[in-house]
Amino acid sequence: MQEVSIVEQLTTLDAGFLEAEDSDRHISLAIGGLIVLEGPPPDYATLISTLGARISGCRRFGQKLQLHPLDLVPPRWVDDPGFDMAHHVRRVALPRPGDDAELFRFVADQMARRMDRDRPLWHIWVIEGLTDDRWAMLIQVHHCVGDGIATSHLFTGLCDESGDLGDRVASFAGHLPSSHESHSGEWHFGLPTVNSSPAAWAAELWNVSTAISAAAVRAARGTVELTAGLLRSGTPTALNGPMSAMRRYSSAKVSLADISQICQAFDVTLNDVALAGLTEAYRGMLNRRGERPLPETLRTLVPVSTRGGDAVGATDNRVSVMLPCLPVEEDNPVRRLKLVHARLSRTKRTGQRQAGSVFVSAANHIPFPLTAWAVRLLTRLPQQGVTTLATNVPGPSETLHIMGRPVLEVLPVPPIALQLRSGVAMLSYAESLFFGVLADYDTMPDVDEFARSIETAVARLLSSAKRRKTLREQAKRRHLSLAAGTA
Repeated sequence: MQEVSIVEQLTTLDAGFLEAEDSDRHISLAIGGLIVLEGPPPDYATLISTLGARISGCRRFGQKLQLHPLDLVPPRWVDDPGFDMAHHVRRVALPRPGDDAELFRFVADQMARRMDRDRPLWHIWVIEGLTDDRWAMLIQVHHCVGDGIATSHLFTGLCDESGDLGDRVASFAGHLPSSHESHSGEWHFGLPTVNSSPAAWAAELWNVSTAISAAAVRAARGTVELTAGLLRSGTPTALNGPMSAMRRYSSAKVSLADISQICQAFDVTLNDVALAGLTEAYRGMLNRRGERPLPETLRTLVPVSTRGGDAVGATDNRVSVMLPCLPVEEDNPVRRLKLVHARLSRTKRTGQRQAGSVFVSAANHIPFPLTAWAVRLLTRLPQQGVTTLATNVPGPSETLHIMGRPVLEVLPVPPIALQLRSGVAMLSYAESLFFGVLADYDTMPDVDEFARSIETAVARLLSSAKRRKTLREQAKRRHLSLAAGTA
């Protein structure tokens, strides 16, 4: 029986990443993940056959783009009749000494190169020659294929822990915040049941209409906030502007246990701590360059997942955005952390997430030539309202293995575009939170110092959290002592 070829159109959001890439010849919109493993690596033939078997569970990896003249209809995914794993899994050895600096240079060089649109849009680089008996794999997936969560899911699909891809999906879905709550970009309202009484019908319809009105107002307010953030001139800074064709990459690593202590001490979230560390690193970089950190200097593009747990295995983009101003002007680490928490909370209340999702949903109903033209125009316009990108993706909480080799680290690699000369991706894996920093080569020669500053910032917050805990314990002991003396 002949196999049926499956053809799917790209959504407006997925196709938008192609249009954005086409608007600037110096950018590549591939998402990367650098997996560092304990050595030695398996032989290449075994690696090809094993990865090929595991990748076969994702249909998109065997499909390529089919474009249409004049963008009259969206691009389509079609099966690639000439698919060959050897085109996508490649082997390379680092030059001596094979340390992290050499590894990161290789990552930066590959992330600067565009993918061949005549083939399926993914690569795996098998990297040998690392120090300390290690090897690595750089996974690259074009952003039009999927977002960070979809890409992280693809990584788990390469691992040994589950024999069935469906089991891996279910396991990974348990770590998604959105799998336990309704989508932030969708409105869910319960309609009255057939057996409801007339009084119940009236009450429930009133609740539904009230909820719809409140959601509409919230989304409208969020639309105003997003539009203002994108269109305002912003504070002039070297962090945004035209980019060169070269990149730099570095990474940072902090303990999730340390972050948990900070969260408990100051009643904040993991994302608050991560962004506070990132804010301190940008503040230090601006100060080194003689730029004054001002309240609106660090308006940040923060993607927000609208993906539910039932859609974790889908290879597509399901994101909205927020545009908070991170408090780079604040010198005190604890006050800065509290400001991050307050500003993110406010941004969430304004409905920016809902507005972004409504906009994306509405765009799917507009004729594609109009949306393609609009995206192409908007991405070519200079902008100073947004300064950087910060994205956070939940990863597996247990140590994983690939072909029996323990995965030591999973370092995310974000794309940079839209004249944002640097971007930071955060990914939790096992007991650590990893930061991956990709930057324009000419703009950020101090990328390694920037990465170390993130680690230093979290360490300072941890010291403050421990002091706060000690003071609380001392105060509690004094209170108990006074109470005992009074008795």
